[in-house]
Amino acid sequence: MSTTESTAGTASAQAAESARPTELSSLNPATGEVIATHPIADDDAVRAAVAKARAAAATWGGLSFADRKRALLRWSSRLVARADEFCDLIHAENGKPRDDAYLELMLALEHIAWAAKNAEKVLKPKKVSPGALMSNFAASIEQRPLGVVGVIGPWNYPVYTPNGSLAYALAAGNTVVFKPSEYSTAIGNFVGQAFVDANPDLPEGVFVTINGFGATGAALVRAGVDKIAFTGSTATGKKIMAAAAETLTPVLLECGGKDAVIVAADADIAAAADAVAYGATMNSGQTCAGVERVYVDKSIREPFLAEVKKILSNVHAGSDDKASYGPMTMPSQIDIVRRHIESALANGGTAVLGGPESVHAPYIEPVVLVDVDESSDAVSEETFGPTVTIRTVENIDEAVDLANNSKYGLGSAVYSRKHGLEIARRLRAGATSVNSVLGFAAIASLPFGGVGDSGIGRIHGAPGLLEFTSPHSIAVQRFTIPGMALLSYKRTDSTMKLLRKVVPLLHGRNK
Repeated sequence: MSTTESTAGTASAQAAESARPTELSSLNPATGEVIATHPIADDDAVRAAVAKARAAAATWGGLSFADRKRALLRWSSRLVARADEFCDLIHAENGKPRDDAYLELMLALEHIAWAAKNAEKVLKPKKVSPGALMSNFAASIEQRPLGVVGVIGPWNYPVYTPNGSLAYALAAGNTVVFKPSEYSTAIGNFVGQAFVDANPDLPEGVFVTINGFGATGAALVRAGVDKIAFTGSTATGKKIMAAAAETLTPVLLECGGKDAVIVAADADIAAAADAVAYGATMNSGQTCAGVERVYVDKSIREPFLAEVKKILSNVHAGSDDKASYGPMTMPSQIDIVRRHIESALANGGTAVLGGPESVHAPYIEPVVLVDVDESSDAVSEETFGPTVTIRTVENIDEAVDLANNSKYGLGSAVYSRKHGLEIARRLRAGATSVNSVLGFAAIASLPFGGVGDSGIGRIHGAPGLLEFTSPHSIAVQRFTIPGMALLSYKRTDSTMKLLRKVVPLLHGRNK
């Protein structure tokens, strides 16, 4: 490369860097109104944030479980004290109704409390058996904080979902650097500032928030954190995993879903229809573990369809107090939903409620599509809108096969009076609710995460705490046994003769 080419390349890079925006605006998705502006963290700012968190990690990680518990519960109390203000902000920036915002906050508080109160039980040192041949040793496992955890949050549930990483990582003794979605930046900053305000005696850097678009998230992956926890699309998750692999940075990925509901012949039809209607359209259908596909037994098809249609005929989008759900938060998602509806109809499906005309940005009214071809995008890809496909099946075997025939595997649900648990155990998914939808997400002790393209790792529950630690195995020789120095050149022939007699007794009689 010539000097001229090198200089030109450097100048081009500098020009591109200077052309990057330095601020982002938080917008109301219903009106387009600017709520606030936030500085964008460039690569240097991201590295500085991680360095600040690294400096605080020793202090925070060195606190007792009881001290960290008190700090986390003070954070909860601060969020409760400002709940009305916070829910107004969630309504303004995310678009969901204030009652739904409060429910989201309530679930986040439940998880903060569970992580704070159970961290010691899950993570304290544990003695394990050394086994017969190493009986002169004491063996134990200690769970150690990773250090600094980078959290990249979503926009659809901007409080509840990232909290599954934030609260659990903090409870485990890590500091966090949090990049909220560019569509929920003000909400993310509120969450972080509430922790800081509730704990003024802690060193700066225990909870750091950075703002920006995808480039800021990419910089966080490269900034030397000890783990990345990401919630978002499968495509972006794969890019993050590839970038993290360059430094062997571990990842926790909570990605997309195409969750199925099976409605068996013995289901409570009214309850199943109510759950499907709600699970498909709540939060404008922008729920990774929401209802997207339904497989209903042929014997109850007609009354089930009629009930779903009746319920959703009275459900409407809007931003007023009477609206069932709000606008689409991310404008580009509207085109995806419209395309999926059109694909369903072009692939043999029938709209029994709504259709392409239901899309009137920024709102989408409920759409119910029946017997859509399984190869259609509306069935095979995540729609993330207030639509649902319902297919008639001959029996449970067919329903299970169709439900499992997806690259995704996040949540699922089964409606059956007598066989719910039996059917649930046959589903390829990270979680299943029986005779409810999304019940697993509200139970703090249950881990949440998916298989396949739905992600890697788990948040919530004991596995959610263990995700943010590394096990340290410790073996302490308490005393020596004469002639039994197995891990030494002092080992004798008589010792080996004894072992050849003992080992068959210990391990050779298994049949």
